[in-house]
Amino acid sequence: MTRHPANPILTRADVPDLPPLLTDATSVFNPGAAKAGGRYVLMLRVQARSRETFTMVAEGRDGVRFAVRPEVVELRGLGRLRERVYHVYDPRVTRLEGAYYVMFAMDMDGGCGLGLARTADFEAFDFLGLVSSGDVRNGVLFPEKVGGAYLRFERPNRARHAGGPATGTEVWLAESDDLVRWRPRGPVMAGRFHYWDEYIGSGPPPVKTRRGWLHVYHGVATHFGSSNIYQAGVALFDLADPSRLLGRSRGNILEPREPYELCGQVPNVVFPSGMVVEDTDAEGFALESSPVKVYYGAADTAVGLALTTVGDLLAAASENEPG
Repeated sequence: MTRHPANPILTRADVPDLPPLLTDATSVFNPGAAKAGGRYVLMLRVQARSRETFTMVAEGRDGVRFAVRPEVVELRGLGRLRERVYHVYDPRVTRLEGAYYVMFAMDMDGGCGLGLARTADFEAFDFLGLVSSGDVRNGVLFPEKVGGAYLRFERPNRARHAGGPATGTEVWLAESDDLVRWRPRGPVMAGRFHYWDEYIGSGPPPVKTRRGWLHVYHGVATHFGSSNIYQAGVALFDLADPSRLLGRSRGNILEPREPYELCGQVPNVVFPSGMVVEDTDAEGFALESSPVKVYYGAADTAVGLALTTVGDLLAAASENEPG
């Protein structure tokens, strides 16, 4: 992937003040992304100086220049939850059955859970419920049913960086009949220790291609002693059975190199979370020639944009395993 020359495309200076909750925002990062009705939409994770987290929406016509709406997203029905929710963050957006579904992480007393919301227009958002059990993060919905079931990738948090929060070394596949109650099917991809992706988690939702489900993910290298390094990679899964991993990039496809990725709230981070594929065929398969925009969090402080094509991602996912 190559960085857009306008990077970072969003910084805290682009976030409007919304006193008293949000004034002089600290950071904006990890956006979910969609293209809806000729406009590009980003759902942003915004942090205030209180370290409270808010979700805001930005819109643009060219996928590069965005204006952040002067309002915080309200999830209608979130108050029904009995558990206390401290933060709602890292939205991932999937178009499914004529609507847009947003899966996000929720920090609660028992750990991290996955919440799900639905919107038709990115104006009103209905909270559908807490859709996970246990400590889990990085949930991403597939854009259609496979084998009669809704599917998602998720990352159980069963490991921990030294001195850090719970994280995970495996991506799992889960299935559901109604999008609310989910059954785990098992791990589909594991971290590769001593390489660039020791700890892993899903990035944007999977994309359907003629060769399989294309999936950009993040990996964390922990063996540098002084710092964890967050990078992006890509994998390919079988169309009919997404539990089958067909290929995976040997190296990362984007790593922290620029000052806005190396320095910030969490240094040395590129975190892919939103992806727009421009061109599909009549059956909904992404064209290999299609341009791709990948939106990512940079150092947990700003939003970056990386450019590639479906064909280039497929080629990277066909590389040999390291080691």
